[in-house]
Amino acid sequence: MGTQAKLVVESPFSNISPGIVSTLDSSLKFSHRSSLRFQTLVTRRRLSLSSSSATPPGPPPIQDEQRKPPDLQTLMRRFWKVAVPYWSSDDKFQARLQLAAVFALTLGTTGISVGFNFLGRDFYNALANKDQEQFTKQLLYYLAGFAGGIPFFVLRDYAREKLSLRWRSWMTRYYMERYLKNKTFYKIQSQSTVDNPDQRIVDDLSSFTGTALSFSLTLFNAAIDLISFSNILYGIYPPLFVVLLAYSLGGTAISVFLGRGLVSLNFLQEKKEADFRYALVRVRENAESIAFYGGEENEMQLLLSRFRSAFENLNQLLISSRNLEFFTNGYRYLIQILPAAVVAPMYFSGKIEFGVINQSVSAFNHILGDFSLIVYQFQAISAFSAVIDRLGEFDDVLDSSNRKGHHDSKEEIQLSFFLISCSNGIHSNGYMPLSKHVKLLHVEHLTVQTPSEATLIKDLSFEIFDKDHLLVTGPSGSGKTSLLRAIAGLWSFGNGAITVYVRPRGDLDMPHSPDVVSHQVTSTNETIGDSTGRRNSEGVIFLPQKPYMVLGTLRQQLLYPTWTEDSDDLSDDAKQSDSLSFLMHARDARCDNEKSKKPTSDDLIQVLNDVSLGHLLSRFDSLDSTHEWSSVLSLGEQQRLAFGRLLLSKPTLALLDESTSALDEANEARLYQLIEAAGITYISIGHRRTLYKYHKKVLHICTADRTNTQHNWSFKDVEEDPIYDFSKQ
Repeated sequence: MGTQAKLVVESPFSNISPGIVSTLDSSLKFSHRSSLRFQTLVTRRRLSLSSSSATPPGPPPIQDEQRKPPDLQTLMRRFWKVAVPYWSSDDKFQARLQLAAVFALTLGTTGISVGFNFLGRDFYNALANKDQEQFTKQLLYYLAGFAGGIPFFVLRDYAREKLSLRWRSWMTRYYMERYLKNKTFYKIQSQSTVDNPDQRIVDDLSSFTGTALSFSLTLFNAAIDLISFSNILYGIYPPLFVVLLAYSLGGTAISVFLGRGLVSLNFLQEKKEADFRYALVRVRENAESIAFYGGEENEMQLLLSRFRSAFENLNQLLISSRNLEFFTNGYRYLIQILPAAVVAPMYFSGKIEFGVINQSVSAFNHILGDFSLIVYQFQAISAFSAVIDRLGEFDDVLDSSNRKGHHDSKEEIQLSFFLISCSNGIHSNGYMPLSKHVKLLHVEHLTVQTPSEATLIKDLSFEIFDKDHLLVTGPSGSGKTSLLRAIAGLWSFGNGAITVYVRPRGDLDMPHSPDVVSHQVTSTNETIGDSTGRRNSEGVIFLPQKPYMVLGTLRQQLLYPTWTEDSDDLSDDAKQSDSLSFLMHARDARCDNEKSKKPTSDDLIQVLNDVSLGHLLSRFDSLDSTHEWSSVLSLGEQQRLAFGRLLLSKPTLALLDESTSALDEANEARLYQLIEAAGITYISIGHRRTLYKYHKKVLHICTADRTNTQHNWSFKDVEEDPIYDFSKQ
């Protein structure tokens, strides 16, 4: 169960008799001081998960027992790191303006509370003196104060919530950009760097912004209260002020001692609840496989195990909270009689009036609340500390990933992209002998390893030219998919160099001329760190065995990943308002250049017919129908749809990881003929002998032997492979 601090509003008129304002208090719920109290909430998250052969499962999560609560210095550093960027961002003018308005309204509410403190004194003096005329006059003042004070409290809370929402919106965009940049999301998933990043972006950011603003206003109010009410209380009876200091300092020390374990327990509760939800989502995503296996009992055991872990931690959290509540409740209720008991002798001796007792109680409560923030809010502070810790940890991981993306390590696979272009000396006939085809891929002394440094492929070197389609074969686990990941920039474990030569988009029909030159586009680690959009735009596309189906229409399935939705799809309200302009995704210049090349509906229909998926139009009404495509389409249909994407994108080089494994031989032959005719050079991983006829080169990889220092691969023409002759029979 997720825990977060929730605003609980109290009456600003605590000095007034409860009978006068109870109805008003329960309906309006506004306060002179935002009080944060710990609430246990069930948070609902929507996880978007997809399984892909290109994303290996991560290692088991770190044991909970290893988790230690952060020290105060670490918490403060992480809070500052998470909170500061927004206030110096491109939205800083609006942010600071709204923050100033919130503080101004807060200052106004504090002034109103001070006014009611004096009104309460005169009100109860009139009541004690049985002065009906003065009582009626003070009652009218109260009613006027209610009418004038309500707008300040309501507008303050509204302005705070609006600013919190704006801050959260900016931070969500900020963290999502960094999460998706440099393949950080892939590294986090494959290496289990942090748990449940989705929860941190959705729930922790929401809790952080709302609670940070509330605490800021609470501290601001506390400072103003101390200035305003200390003079009042000290003027009534100085010893009462001394009693207040001793009472608040002692209560703070005891609260810290009793609640010292709450931060760690709150952090673990967030993690355990998220793990339980993740397991439930996996059941939904893999429902068919579990049903075929009959694995309901196993899943039940797994789910109960994760829920039991969350339950046990929550039980400890409740025990710690109970122990703290024993003290804080007694601490809170004792102050109802403590100030009256201290000043009562002065009243009995006639030195003060009855209304002064009420005034001293009100001032005492105000100042004690300011001095006792830790006592009253310790559970909320502990929950907020867990949120800061989780967001700070996530922020550190994002920064670390970005820094690594720009480091040049000789121990990593070096990947470079070069852009092919034609010089002015092209021969008029555009003809070039096969031996002088354009080079598209150069692998040089490549050694591919696992993260644990186990060698998969040793000292691999080969070259691929235009139309030299390569088939990669070998036993399972030999490193075939890891090789494609390395070419795609997803795998950097090992050493060696990979150079990819790509044409500008739309230049698949460029003449084969000896006067072909190349221009380097990007350096090694730049490409590895930020290659997805660049690689797609420069003509390299990867097709996994199980294609990724996006959340959207059939049209979006075909346009993915080369084209995205245009801004025309935005609502009219979003177009007319620029208040949240940072939520509009800015397309880069490369995307703008591609807009004119975006396929039409006729193009999409033609491609569907080409890959034998024309029946989908009648089955799902139109290109703009939306379904859960990974569920309603068979794996074979998904693979054909992926080839449709390939034909529309027309990349220079396609990396196919068993991309036809679910297809019959006739459909497989048709798809390979289509991409061959489209001028796309491809590298395929596969086990079928029928694949040999669609390729010109073959790379056979054997399982690496630690005792053998020789390379574990062979690269040759397909005609030279004895399996090729057998496959034609």
